[in-house]
Amino acid sequence: MASTIRVRATSSGETTEVQALIQHPMDSGFVKNAKGEIIPPHFIQQLTFEYDGKAVFAANWGGGVSKDPYVKFAFKGGKKGDELKISWVDSKGATDTTTAKIQ
Repeated sequence: MASTIRVRATSSGETTEVQALIQHPMDSGFVKNAKGEIIPPHFIQQLTFEYDGKAVFAANWGGGVSKDPYVKFAFKGGKKGDELKISWVDSKGATDTTTAKIQ
């Protein structure tokens, strides 16, 4: 199965800029379908970016985050060719993990 995470990490000097797009429905549990039935909650709860074995970005999300979330941040460190590990866990226990080379 292909990863649901697309990442671009670019190093420039002392900082690395990271952009990520995650494919996920992010259902809040407050929306109804066409039949008027509540769509059960299904959203990413934990999102982590790790560099050199240490978390450089971590988020605990709820149902208020939109479908297919986009994340952009920068951190000090990171060299071209190094790897960045990205992982998430959702409210149904599903997970995804990928790595990206810093450009």
